[in-house]
Amino acid sequence: MDTKAALDGLVMYLCFIPIVTFHEFAHAWVAMKLGDDTAYREGRVTLNPVSHIDLWGTIIIPLFAVALMASGSGLAGFIIGWGKAVPVNLLNLRNRARDHSLIALAGPAMNLVLAFVCLILLKIFVATGFTPMAEAMQTVAFLSIFLCWFNMLPIPPLDGSHVTKYLIGMSEETYMKIYQYGFIILIIAIQIPAVRSFLGSMTGYTIMAMATVLGL
Repeated sequence: MDTKAALDGLVMYLCFIPIVTFHEFAHAWVAMKLGDDTAYREGRVTLNPVSHIDLWGTIIIPLFAVALMASGSGLAGFIIGWGKAVPVNLLNLRNRARDHSLIALAGPAMNLVLAFVCLILLKIFVATGFTPMAEAMQTVAFLSIFLCWFNMLPIPPLDGSHVTKYLIGMSEETYMKIYQYGFIILIIAIQIPAVRSFLGSMTGYTIMAMATVLGL
C-alpha cells in the first residue's frame, strides 16, 4: 500500500465533498429562482453536504478509487464521482430551453466562483504563513476548476449535455436514448488522450487566468 497515494487521495476526497455541495446547491437555487420549487421542496437549496450526497457517487465509488490509488492500480483513473442529481420539473419553467440551460450552467459557474474565492484565501494564507491551509485552498481551487470543465463535456448526464441538447435542437427522445449509455460513454471518453488534454489545458488556462487577476 502506498501511504502517500492514500493520503493524497483522501485529501482530494475531502476537497471533493464541499465542491459537490456548492455545485448542487447552485443548480437547486437557480431552479428555484427560475420558477421551479421542486428542489426547494426536497430540501436541496442548502449548503448542508448531507442533502447532496449520493451514497454510491459521493461515498462508495470515490472512496473505492482512493483505495485503488493506494494500491497503485491503474483502474483508479476509470473511477469518477458525483452528487445527488437535483430534480427539475421542466413544466415549471417559463422558457424551457433557456431556463434549463441556465440551471445546468449554474453548477459549473459555481465551481469557478468557488475556485476564485479559494485562490483569494490562498493569497491571504500565504501572506500570513498558514502554509497547510494555503495548500488546501490550492487543491480545492484546482479540483473545482477541473470539475467545472469536466461537467461541461456534452455527455449525458453531465451539465454540458443539457446545454448542447438545446443548442443543436436534439429531441428529448434522442437525448434519453443516449442517456441510457451515458455513463459508459463517459468512462470511455475520459480515457481518450484528446479529452484528457482538453480538460487539463482548460483547467490550467483557467487557474492561470485567475492567478494573474489576483497577482499570485
